[in-house]
Amino acid sequence: MGSLLASAAAAGDATMQPPFGPAPPPLDGPELPSFRFPLGSLPTKTFNGGTAKEATVVEFPVSEKLAGVYMTLEPGALRELHWHANAAEWAYVIEGRCRVTTIDPQNQCEIVDFGPGDVWYFPRGHGHSIQGIGPGTCVFVLVFDNGYFSEFGTFSISDWLGHTPPEVLAKTFDLPATTFADFPKKEVYIATGPVPPPFPQEPAPGSLNAPPLTHRYQLLAQRPDVFAGGTMRTVSQAEFPISSTMTGALLIIKPGALRELHWHPNAAEWQLYLRGSARMTVFGSHGRARTDEFSAGDVGYVPQGYGHYIENTGSEEMEVVLVLNNATYQSISITAWMAANPDLLLTTNFGVPQSVFAKFPKGAVIMPE
Repeated sequence: MGSLLASAAAAGDATMQPPFGPAPPPLDGPELPSFRFPLGSLPTKTFNGGTAKEATVVEFPVSEKLAGVYMTLEPGALRELHWHANAAEWAYVIEGRCRVTTIDPQNQCEIVDFGPGDVWYFPRGHGHSIQGIGPGTCVFVLVFDNGYFSEFGTFSISDWLGHTPPEVLAKTFDLPATTFADFPKKEVYIATGPVPPPFPQEPAPGSLNAPPLTHRYQLLAQRPDVFAGGTMRTVSQAEFPISSTMTGALLIIKPGALRELHWHPNAAEWQLYLRGSARMTVFGSHGRARTDEFSAGDVGYVPQGYGHYIENTGSEEMEVVLVLNNATYQSISITAWMAANPDLLLTTNFGVPQSVFAKFPKGAVIMPE
């Protein structure tokens, strides 16, 4: 036993700190990588009726647990019927309006209109479509609970039917094989057509087959938590029961204020900065910290359990959408942690007079000015 302890001590540095343990690349080096990805400045894939650009682990290697897509749809443009085999989808509508259709494993369907500030969630494998309904362009961000997911690797209905023999389709739908002669032979991805009419005020009798849990949550309609330095709206499974793998949040931070030092014990965090400018520092243990500057259109990422804070560095309010890969929201605040410990213990920890800690906050601050 003595030789084992001696070997462990020898492996540490002069302060007896154990060596940095195993970590997935690119987090395993002596310095942390950048946690910023300039999604907004990337070339956009343009389609007839819409655009898309993505940030997966291929483009943004540190973002191993979450991937994101920035998409636009013109009125009438349809992100065709499709599903995702390897990820659930969480979305936030930034501007404009769209109509979303879904179907679940019980063959129950839902058709709902979305506007700015609305969130949707599709469990892995649920079939869905998204159509711009105007007026103007619909802009939204999609986030997936798998960093290896690619928006351009989804399972699309046109691609599937186009690669199924007509005689099989004829048997399936009980129609002549010639019915499918003019169907697309490859993936459509985004189709264009007329803007669908408004929903009737009252659905026709017997027309509903809705699932028990809605796919829509109106995040901007939620009363925010208000702090000295800004506001925060959070939507977890507690508020949005169908969202079984992800939590979202919308932060607005005043000029000069910050989202205080904290960490998330149960989730990684993916960010899209909507407006303003910010600075984020991520702490990765063993003397490693990384600071990056962010502006509108940038994506940020924080690995699970890594300490971090976000500071508004501009003269205007800063707004950021956060998505975490866990249905339960957990956050540990440094002010709450310090307040929970006796001043004498903190004196021993930091080696400064006990009287210093009498001036510290007595609870979580969350967003100070």
